Amino acid sequence: MNADLNIALAGNPNAGKTTMFNALTGARQSVGNYPGVTVEKREGFMNFENLRINVVDLPGTYSLTAYTQEELVARNYLVNERPHAVIDIVDANSLDRNLYLGLQFMELGIPMVLALNMMDEVRRSGKRIDTKKLSRLLHMPVVETVARTGEGRQELIREAVACGRKRQGEWKPLKISYGPDLDPVLLDMCSLIEAAGFMSDRYPARWLALKYLEGDIQIRHLAAQAGEIGEQLAGLREKTENHCRITLEASPEAIIADYRYGFIASVTKQGVISSTGQKERIIFSDKIDRVLTHRFFGPSLMISVLYLMFVVTFRIGEVPMGWVEAFFTRLSAAVSDLTNPGLLRSLLVDGIIAGVGGVLGFVPLIMVMFLGISFLEDSGYMARMAYMMDRVLRIFGLHGCSVMPFIVSGGIPGGCAVPGVMGARTLPSDLEKLATLLTAPFMPCGAKVPVFLLLGGAFFRGSAASVLFWITIGAWVTALLVAWVLRNTVIRGEATPFVMELPPYRLPTLKGICIHTWERAWQYIKKAGTFILAISVLIWAAMTFPSLPEEKMVSFEKEQKRIAALAESADDEKKTEDLQALLRDSRNRQAQAALRYSLAGRIGTGLEPVSLLAGFDWRSNIALIGGVAAKEVIVSTLGTAYAMGGESGESGLAEKLRKDPHWNVANAVSFIIFVMLYSPCFVTIVTMAKESSWKWAAFSMIYTTILAFALAVGAYQAGIFLGR
Repeated sequence: MNADLNIALAGNPNAGKTTMFNALTGARQSVGNYPGVTVEKREGFMNFENLRINVVDLPGTYSLTAYTQEELVARNYLVNERPHAVIDIVDANSLDRNLYLGLQFMELGIPMVLALNMMDEVRRSGKRIDTKKLSRLLHMPVVETVARTGEGRQELIREAVACGRKRQGEWKPLKISYGPDLDPVLLDMCSLIEAAGFMSDRYPARWLALKYLEGDIQIRHLAAQAGEIGEQLAGLREKTENHCRITLEASPEAIIADYRYGFIASVTKQGVISSTGQKERIIFSDKIDRVLTHRFFGPSLMISVLYLMFVVTFRIGEVPMGWVEAFFTRLSAAVSDLTNPGLLRSLLVDGIIAGVGGVLGFVPLIMVMFLGISFLEDSGYMARMAYMMDRVLRIFGLHGCSVMPFIVSGGIPGGCAVPGVMGARTLPSDLEKLATLLTAPFMPCGAKVPVFLLLGGAFFRGSAASVLFWITIGAWVTALLVAWVLRNTVIRGEATPFVMELPPYRLPTLKGICIHTWERAWQYIKKAGTFILAISVLIWAAMTFPSLPEEKMVSFEKEQKRIAALAESADDEKKTEDLQALLRDSRNRQAQAALRYSLAGRIGTGLEPVSLLAGFDWRSNIALIGGVAAKEVIVSTLGTAYAMGGESGESGLAEKLRKDPHWNVANAVSFIIFVMLYSPCFVTIVTMAKESSWKWAAFSMIYTTILAFALAVGAYQAGIFLGR
């Protein structure tokens, strides 16, 4: 869609950039109060003074050097798309640190507006920022904002529009001195770049030279491909690096960073930041952190918070979940009444309604869970959980930044392994990245949660919240132990240090929490109505064809006609009821025989000699095979299998499992363990291959399934032994 102006929002993680994006565009965008929530740019439109403006939310970055994928995405957009203006959202509480990215924008020459966000917290802390003086010193518009409440929003977009119109796409790079050791080299590099025409149409020559000295991987790679210019620049860089290390005992990159911070300090110390005269005090967040991140009390409180979330989820969500289940039961009965017996009725009732309905039945519980997760994210407590878990992760050979991929994957149930695996790319070490993406899929993602809720409700009545809590703890323990084994066998290497910024605590807005909850729930519903629907139809077909041989069908029909005739002629009420029960049993046996004879039934039955060691019958096997496509399919497949197996449609799937003599607590525990640990879903496998290699993706499928089956067998056999 065409726009009159393109404006990009950029800034450090946790500066409120995506919150401002939502405030400007009204877009339903996920906003989390921890680093790394924005992975790719997002776009939205807004109208302002008869202008249609395209607003782009860029990934949160700390610099424009291509250290991470996020920084590369942001830089490539700025250079390739050339927005009319960039709004740099900075955390005004940490102005010096946040201006480091802004200074790089200025050196690039982009038309820019500076947004001093979180000014309400600045005022409460007893500080004052002279925005007029800062604007004059930086030669750009500076606007005070509070993204959470919308303060300064209109003025900000007005300044951005004015800046874009005034500059008309013109870039004016800022040139600052980097001292006598680097300035001459930068001049020589600029001359070479301009003479060779090396990307000078995209980047300012001095900016390219700076990035080359900083060791920017992309720029150095492109220079190497350009031929002679690459060799010349490499020679200058090597000579400069040797000189700096001998004379200054520092790298060119460190010298550049020092001079940038020096430039920023020369600006902010000119009376830009001052005190309002209030008494110095420990800020509110620090006071809370004294308790919530305490070495001993912090972890205990964290576990208590998680357990409370599970209890609230089940207490609030059980009633509406019953309503949804009742709706699909009535819908199934209504469709049965309106259609004739045959394939169409079976497809609609047994395939679609039983399959998709089984998944959608958990929407109320999942929405309550997402509500709690959104509150933890937006309040800033999620980042504290990551901080506290770092102490534990280091013991098992993981990096502190592994916490976020684990949490995103479902470390707090309800996540997804795909963004969790992608989030591992921010880890500084390839070995820690690999260990993280190989263990993150153990977490109880939103796709596994319906399985756990189903079995928890069916076999642990009144304790379903405790079951989900201990499943989560078990997933973390298993992931850490497996990571320790991997890091001491196939992925050996030194650990790297962890540094993480803790954002201040904020009271989440009701609107924000509701938006985030609905976003995630809608993704779940949409997946059930598209991908899960398609898989359910395919599994129904596999459970339907080939049909029973004609001679067996005739045999069952004769048996049922004989029993029906006897029931009609019976003159005793009890005898009639007994014959009706025999007739239902015959029909169930026919349905069971047809299901076993189908393609899916044959596969499930063929695996039984091995799978029964873990307590999995042929129907469980079919569901688990379907779960490789998507874990939600496990519930939909069980629903279809029990519907097509002749089970009564008057009760929900949980009740059917309880009534099935094959299922018991030992089976349920074994099934939960296997689902928690076995092969990641297909989409996650593809993502793992992209982030590492197909070799490691295949390794993940194999080792997780072997581990899951071994533990499931152990749990089932122990349960049978103890139950004797």
